[in-house]
Amino acid sequence: MAIRFDQLIRPSMVIRDVKVQYPQTVEVFENLRFRDSCDDCSIEVVARKHGLDSHLIIDALNEAAFGVK
Repeated sequence: MAIRFDQLIRPSMVIRDVKVQYPQTVEVFENLRFRDSCDDCSIEVVARKHGLDSHLIIDALNEAAFGVK
């Protein structure tokens, strides 16, 4: 299965939208201890608040959603 760039999860995406569109990513967010109250924020904003590298999070989310890094 070929994944187009525009299908990949990106840092600017809202967490709630990612969880709804790609339910297999919920576990990644839970493991990162992202609270449900952060669901209306972008991945990048919440990663910054937690002192995490958003690119590493995006890699983990895309791997969970598509099996790719």
